[in-house]
Amino acid sequence: MEVNGKVVVVTGGASGIGKSLCERFTREGARAIIVSDINQEGIDATVADIADKTEALGIRSDVGNEADVNELVATTLKRFGQIDLFCSNAGIFTAGGENVSTEGWQAIWDINVMSHVFAARAVLPGMLERGEGYLLNTSSAAGLLSQVGSAPYAVTKHAAIGFAEWLSITYGNKGIKVSALCPQAVRTNMTAGGDGGVAGLDGILEPEQLADTVIETLREERFLVLPHPEVLTYMRRKTDDYDRWIGGMRRLQDRFEDIYKRREDKE
Repeated sequence: MEVNGKVVVVTGGASGIGKSLCERFTREGARAIIVSDINQEGIDATVADIADKTEALGIRSDVGNEADVNELVATTLKRFGQIDLFCSNAGIFTAGGENVSTEGWQAIWDINVMSHVFAARAVLPGMLERGEGYLLNTSSAAGLLSQVGSAPYAVTKHAAIGFAEWLSITYGNKGIKVSALCPQAVRTNMTAGGDGGVAGLDGILEPEQLADTVIETLREERFLVLPHPEVLTYMRRKTDDYDRWIGGMRRLQDRFEDIYKRREDKE
């Protein structure tokens, strides 16, 4: 897919990865960018940054609420007639293990997983009718590997990958393209003030660098978007010898246990 001339929706567009995607899609010549987030001030700032180069519309929405996602899509379709690329990007991090409260598990599940389901329900009818459309779902390298220090993050990001795979398998022969964005540490509010922990071992990318990889992957219409190419090597090691890989992850757990314990205590 070439973004030039396309109508693009980006959730989590007020900052970090989402904001950089909005800016990069604008430079690529998108016809319109719809910026969605729960942070109205951030939405307004992103829209202001790109409005002189493309048609930009800001819509406040909570992606963990299906009614909000439906309204986001309906408003976009009413204004622009179609959605070519929907970037389901918003996500949250919750530190801790199995003892995270049920409410905490549900909150991260709704945003990191159900937001992708809500988006697909809302945009697929129009895309399937036209016979084309693209879903870019942000997951994480944690969805392909794991996340030391956070069971909820590891589990929900795995689920996000599973859903994206299912969408691609089910609708790939009907004109629907799907990609899963799986970075390690990126310099965003989620990593502010730290070195990214385990995810930062291969370096923290700037959001603008990640956006470059997104554009490249969309053009090639590949499933995995890997801003940190090392992740592919780690995946291969994991599938080649699962027990050995788990042993290595245990060693990482020991190395970073104190760091994540302190982070958990702050949550």
